[in-house]
Amino acid sequence: MDDCVFCKIVAGDLPCLKIYEDERVMAFLDVTPVSLGHSLIVPKVHAENLLETPEGDLEAIIRAVKKIGRAAKEATGADGFNLGVNTGEAAGQVVMHTHFHVMLRTEGDGLQHWPKIQPSAEEMEETAEKIRNLLD
Repeated sequence: MDDCVFCKIVAGDLPCLKIYEDERVMAFLDVTPVSLGHSLIVPKVHAENLLETPEGDLEAIIRAVKKIGRAAKEATGADGFNLGVNTGEAAGQVVMHTHFHVMLRTEGDGLQHWPKIQPSAEEMEETAEKIRNLLD
C-alpha cells in the first residue's frame, strides 16, 4: 500500500530501529513508546487488521512476540510485558496495518488498564450464546 507507514518501513523507505526480522515479519521499537523497549511486530505483507491477516503471518507474529518479549524483558530489566493489538479505529487502531505491541512493564510503572463493566448474568449468557453461534 502506497500510503501505509508500516509498508514503507518494511520496504526500507522509512527508517526504524529494527530489532528482528524473518521471512514473514519485522519488529522495531515504537517511536511513541509507553515504556522503554516497547516494540511493534508487523507482517511484511499488508493486511489492514488482525481479522484480515493470513493465519501463517499470525503464527509468525506470535513466534516473534515470544522471542522479542523474552529478549526485551531481559534487556530492560522489566518485570513482564503486555501484548496489545488494536483492531479497528474504535479500538484505537491508528495505522491500518496489522501490528502487535509488546509493552514492557515494571511494578508500579503507572500504566493503567482499562475500566471494567458489570453486565448481568443474563447479558453474559446471551452474549456467550451469540458468539458461540457465529463461530466458524
